[in-house]
Amino acid sequence: MTATHETIQAGPIAIRFLLEADQTRGALTAFECDVPAAAKVPAPHSHDAFEETIYGLEGTITFTVDGTDHDIAPGEAVFIPRGAVHGFVNRGDADARFLAVTTPGLLGPDYFREMGDVVAAAAGGPPDIEAIMAVMRRHGLTPAR
Repeated sequence: MTATHETIQAGPIAIRFLLEADQTRGALTAFECDVPAAAKVPAPHSHDAFEETIYGLEGTITFTVDGTDHDIAPGEAVFIPRGAVHGFVNRGDADARFLAVTTPGLLGPDYFREMGDVVAAAAGGPPDIEAIMAVMRRHGLTPAR
């Protein structure tokens, strides 16, 4: 089976899956994220059942992992171990894009679709925080609040 390469919109962030769990026998998922300059980004969180590796493709994105900032430019990477509280932000004036690989492949497109639905339901206003946290928990992410 091949990934559809569908673009999933979750607020201002666009996500495209390159490999889904059913293609890798659950070993990993891989997706690109486009993050506009000054975009609202996901709340800091952790995940206990999978790791995440981030590789910069365009622009610079800042990942904060357990309180330490990592500016990821094209060709640079950061590893996020299980249980590490992390989040990201695009502090630059240019849009950024990164590749994320989760191992094993427990984070799939449904998470981003559901998150996009919560953001869209806010109709430009602040999204329902409890709904966001419920989606996160349902997909194995623990909000850092």
